[in-house]
Amino acid sequence: MLHNTPPNLSDLPVYQKALEIFALSQNISTYLNHDLSNLKPDGSEDNDIYFSGDIVQQSVSLVPEILNAERERYSDRKHRHLATLKRLTNKLYKNSYRLERSNSNGKDFLPILRSELKKFKKLQSNWILTL
Repeated sequence: MLHNTPPNLSDLPVYQKALEIFALSQNISTYLNHDLSNLKPDGSEDNDIYFSGDIVQQSVSLVPEILNAERERYSDRKHRHLATLKRLTNKLYKNSYRLERSNSNGKDFLPILRSELKKFKKLQSNWILTL
């Protein structure tokens, strides 16, 4: 554990939900990649495959932003991390809609991701009030 890491970080609901979203995003992406990795009949690739990677990349960034906001002493820097966290959450939400339009059976799992993101947004709002 880092020397400046808050001891109660793993107890924070927003932290736990961020970990759940990461795991869910990773599983959805893996599932979608099987359907989207095949080339189209004309030899081109499915552009939606990139959105599946984006949801993983964005979800993996949630936890470090929470950690950085918790560790930060100065209000302006803390708010910068909070703004980044909000942006990441909104991008995840948008990319889940983009993936839902893809030609894959895995798109049925994306409403679950959006539901978890809604819960995360509520937890995030409550958590921000405690900072």
